This record gives sequence, structure tokens and C-alpha cells, in this order.
Amino acid sequence: MHLAVALDGAGWHPAAWREPRARPDELFTGRYWTDIIAEAERGLLDAVLIAARVAPLTRHIGLIPTVITTHTEPFHLSKAIATLDYASKGRAGVRLRVSRSGDEAALIGRREHPLAADDLLAEAADYIEVIRRLWDSWDDDAVIRDAAAGRFIDRDRLHYIDFSGAQFSVKGPSITPRPPQGQPVVSALGHGSTVYPLIAKSADVGFVTPGDASEAAAIVAEIRDAGGDRVQVFADLVVFLGATVEEAASRQARLDELAGHAYTSDATVFTGTPAQLAHLLLDWQRAGLAGFRLRPGVIPDDLEAITRAVVPELQQHGAFRTGYEAGTLRGLLGLSRPASRYATARSN
Repeated sequence: MHLAVALDGAGWHPAAWREPRARPDELFTGRYWTDIIAEAERGLLDAVLIAARVAPLTRHIGLIPTVITTHTEPFHLSKAIATLDYASKGRAGVRLRVSRSGDEAALIGRREHPLAADDLLAEAADYIEVIRRLWDSWDDDAVIRDAAAGRFIDRDRLHYIDFSGAQFSVKGPSITPRPPQGQPVVSALGHGSTVYPLIAKSADVGFVTPGDASEAAAIVAEIRDAGGDRVQVFADLVVFLGATVEEAASRQARLDELAGHAYTSDATVFTGTPAQLAHLLLDWQRAGLAGFRLRPGVIPDDLEAITRAVVPELQQHGAFRTGYEAGTLRGLLGLSRPASRYATARSN
């Protein structure tokens, strides 16, 4: 089983910053993020969704920042993620999402009005195709460092990608050498059937939001039917954990009272003990899920409950690693390192 954690501010509950162990005055500091990600790595987790500051300060855990395709350029993102892959020695990924928000469009200024939903997803598919082509646009052996000949790069091993789509055109090649993983891990979150084809055809990992094991099985089947035979499907869960069910429920109720409303989410909200969560994960895993992306309701409380209680429970069932067994994020997820499409074409 694979486990990732989605780290957002002081936690996913809007009142999490008011908890006694929260550090609201440090949320915009590097030390805060390095501390909580060190806790995630202590629990042998696969990946966290935060990035560059912690790359040189961690050794094993994957780093997956979220990027909005609607308001960023694929060329810029490709080199940023490639750089993160170098800084982390092969532990970079990216989660891509679209935005239909008019406010976000106005804030960024890239577009006067957002595209229709279908057009945004089509653009996202093109976006992923471009960043993948750019990562492949340098052969692995393009940097030759031939001092005698005065050639640092073999230009014959760099390739134009010549992409032209409905929303943008990119000639390439990249200005960053091919990343250590070849292709950093591409992921996307999908809440329904309209997004599953994008996950199936373009992503390495898909995050989904089932309500139970049977729905999880149906989603996995739908992604497989759409052509996603090799995509790893993770289920998202927001978690509020306690030593007893009553303690966990009391924690969430206290947060709801502080926020002035009951907490709801796009994902299933689990409230209970670490042992109960572990058994739920094992049950859902049988539906065909490769892993889970857990959203701690409160940091550090629920993150520590994941790393110090849920993980040991899963280990006791033989369902989770007892040590990191690979040096790259692709390796942790059981994904092979792909050959460059252009190098393959050239060799043929």
C-alpha cells in the first residue's frame, strides 16, 4: 500500500490554526514545512504535496507540488519540476489541476474569462503532453562535457518538440537537462467521470474521492476502461484521529464549533481511531486502489497519528513498508524510468 499526505496550512479543517499545537505564526516560514515533512518522512510515507524548500533537507519522501494548468505556462513548469527533481535527486512529481474561477482569472490576468470545462480539460491534456515532451527533449547523455573540443552539450542529442495545440504552441527544446527520473511523476485529482479520461490517458497517479469500497472499485474500473491500465489510483480521505472514537469525534466537534459550521469536504471525512482507519484502508485497497492520499484535519496532531499509529498498524498487517526501498519517487511507486521518446526514435 502507498500513502501520501496532502499538507495544507495548519490542516484541512478551517479552524485547525486555532488548536493548541498549531503554529499559525510560522505557516509562511521554511522551518514549519521542513518540520512537518520530517514527521511525514519518519512515517515512511511515499509523498507529500509541498516542494522546493524541503528537497535538500529530506532523503526519501517524494515531493509533489500542485500547479494550476489554466494560469501557468507548460514550458516554465517543465523546467521548474525538472529542477526540483535535480534538487531532490529524483523525488519530484507534480499535481495538475484546472480552474474555472473568474476571480482567479482576474487575479492572474492571463485570461479575461475561463474556458468551458471540456476545453479546460483538453488544455490540461495538451499541457501534460508538452511537459512530458520537454522532459524528453534532452537525451540522457546530451551533456558530454568535452573540454578538449569545447563542447559541453551534444546539440544532436537535443530535440525540438514542435507542439501546436488549441491554446498554445511550444517549439522547445527545454533549457534544463532531462530530469533524474526521466519523467517526474504526473498526478491529477478527479471527482467524477469527466476527469477520469484525463487521468487514464495522461497521468501516472490519479487521486479520486470515493465514498466507500464499492464506489472505489467502480472508479478504478472506469479509469481502466478509459485506457488507464498503468495508472495508480489513490483515494483521498480527510482524517480526524483519536485514541477512541469519542475522542476523535470530540476533536472534530470542537473544531466545528470554533469555525461556526460543520466541516464538509469533497473527499470522505473519516473520524475514528488509527486502527479503524488502517482497517478501512485495507478494505478499500481490495477494491483495486494502489494507495491513499490522507489529508490531516489538524497538523501536527493528525499527521503524527498517521505516522506513529496508522503506519505501525498497517505494518503489523504486512501492508506497508518497514523502510524506504527506492531512491526515487517513481521507484517508491513501482513505476519504471521511461526512455526518452526522441532518443528512441533516433536510435530506430
